[in-house]
Amino acid sequence: MESSPRRRLASISRHLLQPPDRILSNGPRPNQLSADSELLGRAPVVIGGMVLDIQAIPSEEPRPGTTTPGKVRYVNGGVARNIAECMSKLGTKPFIISVIGADMAGEQLMKYWKSTGLPTEGILKLDGVMTPVVSNVFGCMGESVAAVASVDAVETYLTSGWIERFRRNINDAPVVMVDANLPPQTLEFACRMAAVAGVPVWFEPVSVIKSSRIAPVANLVACTSPNEAELIAMATVLSPQAKFESINLEEIKGLPVEDLFQMLKPAIFSLFDKGIRLLLITLGSDGLFLCHSRNLDFSRNNSNLNLTTDRFLGQLYQEVNNIYYNHCFAKGSSKFCAFHFPAIPAEVVSVIGAGDCLVGGTLVGICAGLDVARSVAVGVAAAKGAVESENNVPDKFLVTNILDEVKEVLSRVKPLLL
Repeated sequence: MESSPRRRLASISRHLLQPPDRILSNGPRPNQLSADSELLGRAPVVIGGMVLDIQAIPSEEPRPGTTTPGKVRYVNGGVARNIAECMSKLGTKPFIISVIGADMAGEQLMKYWKSTGLPTEGILKLDGVMTPVVSNVFGCMGESVAAVASVDAVETYLTSGWIERFRRNINDAPVVMVDANLPPQTLEFACRMAAVAGVPVWFEPVSVIKSSRIAPVANLVACTSPNEAELIAMATVLSPQAKFESINLEEIKGLPVEDLFQMLKPAIFSLFDKGIRLLLITLGSDGLFLCHSRNLDFSRNNSNLNLTTDRFLGQLYQEVNNIYYNHCFAKGSSKFCAFHFPAIPAEVVSVIGAGDCLVGGTLVGICAGLDVARSVAVGVAAAKGAVESENNVPDKFLVTNILDEVKEVLSRVKPLLL
């Protein structure tokens, strides 16, 4: 009899292959949940930081050298925590692996997490350790002006030994998301554990500085979600012999997205050359680029979710999966394809958490069995909710709102020439 890892690898291989002429299908996929009952009830695993965000919001433009009137708020945050919370509010039950201290910040984070009904077994709570805290100062338009992060607890105490305790969760997961706050040795350990089990790994770069931690694990990573600056930093560390042009979106505002894409192509191919199969490149108000291998598909068989157990998720899947759209590949000989997804107009309150909700929404779609394009469109809708919320993750999502926004996004997706 085949071993469990071998069966899983065979299953994943089946899921990633489909006819090469189209990935972004123009019709709904059948519900094949019962075809792979081995994966029912499995939870996606999210590994990384749980952080208390201290957010300073001025009532006028902040000026150096003096105080500025405004509001200071305490908000539950952290890249991994935000992604997991977003996934939970879209109907999944992710399993988070993280660390906090036995202090006021840690108590606030743990109290909220328990209130969601999500598992807490993966959260390491330590006496004498300071819970990760990030202090953000915003501008009047909701943009981050400056931020200082104190995340030593993640760097020091989120160890390979703690990850090892949850090997079964990782082996059984449909996807593992790791954020770059993890210390390099823990990051490599988690990625390798998932890869051996045939579980796709999603790498969230966190920041330009920490994005370089992809270097030793790039061959173990399936998907990653950098902004344009993180993409350049990742390409530079992965291909040090090459030279990549730095890009400032503010300086080239108004540049056609096709031209921006051409500027980023060398860095994109640098990551593809290292084995990464899906790139979600965020561009702020310009939307995002989705780039992936032509034979990549997270099919319905790879679902870990029984859609009948969560009414919200079941409705979301059925409604989004029934949206018809018609976007073929741009003509070209490359084995990769690329698309531009527009941003949805929003009333900006805070941009903190938008990127995390983009990833969380995309992962929910993938795990539920939606194709890649529909999954990313769900992520864009979730990001819009974050932008319009004071919290990093909106208090709730409405299926009707998400559905309208997914339709709008998919109607405006443009194929790009690689």
